[in-house]
Amino acid sequence: MAASPSTHFDGVALAKLAERFGTPLHAYSASAIRQRIAGLQQALQGMDAMICYAVKANGNRAILELMAQAGLGADIVSTGELRRALRAGIPPARIVFSGVGKRDDEIADALAAGIQRFNVESLDELHAIERIAGERGATAYAAVRINPDVDALTHAKISTGKSENKFGVSITEARRWFDARSTLRHVRLDGLHVHIGSQILALEPYRHALQRVAAFWRELRDAGHPVASIDVGGGLGVRYRDGDVPIAPADYVAVIREALAGFEGRLLLEPGRYLVAEAGVLLTRVLRVKHGEARDFLVLDAAMNDLARPSLYDAWHDIMPVSDEARPQAVYDVVGPVCETGDTFAQARPLPACAAGDLVAIRATGAYGAAMASTYNSRPLAAEVLLDRGRYALVHRRQTLDEMLAGEQSASQWETT
Repeated sequence: MAASPSTHFDGVALAKLAERFGTPLHAYSASAIRQRIAGLQQALQGMDAMICYAVKANGNRAILELMAQAGLGADIVSTGELRRALRAGIPPARIVFSGVGKRDDEIADALAAGIQRFNVESLDELHAIERIAGERGATAYAAVRINPDVDALTHAKISTGKSENKFGVSITEARRWFDARSTLRHVRLDGLHVHIGSQILALEPYRHALQRVAAFWRELRDAGHPVASIDVGGGLGVRYRDGDVPIAPADYVAVIREALAGFEGRLLLEPGRYLVAEAGVLLTRVLRVKHGEARDFLVLDAAMNDLARPSLYDAWHDIMPVSDEARPQAVYDVVGPVCETGDTFAQARPLPACAAGDLVAIRATGAYGAAMASTYNSRPLAAEVLLDRGRYALVHRRQTLDEMLAGEQSASQWETT
């Protein structure tokens, strides 16, 4: 993994980037992404396995092109992500479609594109795919998403594998689907899928979930139901703060090998955050230091609309001035300019003392940073740049106010139903 940024990241001076493109600014290290991909691919050597990058983590075209160049597929959850993946050069045969709320038009778009398979989350969805595929004279390949009722030991809002979560179906229900498989004329139900959550830093949740999936696969095999693929999901955690120890790829793959020993079909993996989070940094300038009665506030020009994770999940991100000079320590609440108390990146955070105009880096923002950004408070979307061994390229220009307002119009043409 590329070194954490202080003044340079992937060989590029961060201060020069900020001068060139302004702030807030998302910067991504291509080298760090390639290193993460290579590490996972190395661990999977000798297995019939395909990595499908979870586009939701960061759907920037340049990021997706890195995935395509490395031979990765895509895990998508919308037509928009499908189009992003295809435009970046990811073949449709390497695309899987997940998500609990696929619309009919999205199912039709995916069938027309020729994606590899659907990860199906409900009986209603299975029937919809059967109907739409029939209307098109097509055959859809599908996997049932199992909800194994396993605690991923992560934040409640990014846990997806417990029985109370909206994702997937029970093994009991999945068994009924396979027993009725012969009634499906336009859907080939021959896969299993499991995904228990995100930012997972322990192997045991994976082991428990995969053991349950493996037992079900063996049951299906013995009953004569073919299982051509098992999708083990994603969720590998990253380092956001001291104490976070990501799972080594070799250890993760060893758990998969052990649990699914004897399986001769294809394995699919859906990493997202793991490949891109630590490859990103959000550059922002200090607008002012506000000295309050009870605490000091470091007010940045980045806000919750640029990086929502702290306000959504109380997520921790390391924050440091882009400087090598020695400074005295200070303690700040690090906040943005949006008119919400939740527009807070850190509370009571010890940092080197800062002053107005200082450049600051918020680290590990490559996943769910720009991807979750909004224009709240009429703040245009930030620019994004890709760094690669001393060079850089603008990969998403800063949104202008005119572009942000372009879809709005006066209520001048009234109609009635």
